[in-house]
Amino acid sequence: MLSNDTSRKLEHIVGGLSLEEEADHCTATRNYLCASFSTSRTVKKDFERNAIIKKEQAEYLKDYATRNHLWVSGLLDKDLYLTRGGEAEVYFGKDRHSVIKVNDAIYYATWLEFFNSITIHNLVFPDTTYTFLGFIETDGILKAVLQQPFIISDDQVDLKDVTQHLAFNGFENIKRNDYKNNTLGILLEDIHDENVVSNKGALFFIDTVFYTISE
Repeated sequence: MLSNDTSRKLEHIVGGLSLEEEADHCTATRNYLCASFSTSRTVKKDFERNAIIKKEQAEYLKDYATRNHLWVSGLLDKDLYLTRGGEAEVYFGKDRHSVIKVNDAIYYATWLEFFNSITIHNLVFPDTTYTFLGFIETDGILKAVLQQPFIISDDQVDLKDVTQHLAFNGFENIKRNDYKNNTLGILLEDIHDENVVSNKGALFFIDTVFYTISE
């Protein structure tokens, strides 16, 4: 069950408030965007307007990356390329204990939605925390570079166990692989067996898409 402290931080994210007590780059970047942009609580609506906002946020982030030394290079080894998911290129980490994910935030209407989602993931699933390393830009497209622990699967995932685990944390299965936490106002989408890994009887959520939503 989510702790009171975690629930409080999640409520702050949904409410568009900063998390000033956190010092990691992901939270700091989210806080930076929060200072100038409001958090959306509608999912996948008004794409035309949001596309303009997303471009504006990208320019903010480029400037932020320059001022805070968050442009990264030399992290991606083509020989360690693993796969391309729906929104990310995945590389095996040079440390052999992590994966590097290069994410273009295509699943999100704005960059603030993306950083909200990553920050929520880190609070709800700390065993698979994303470490935000910085940005790259390829062909004019801004991409976030994230590092995550590499979890070896040793058993098939039973989606009933996933539903039970999420229910324990307040998430109700609303349709197929989508879940909603009504108390916090958070939607978790597309949790299928490829986005969850089983290791030694424990479930590890490695790919999540969170949205903040209206009640």
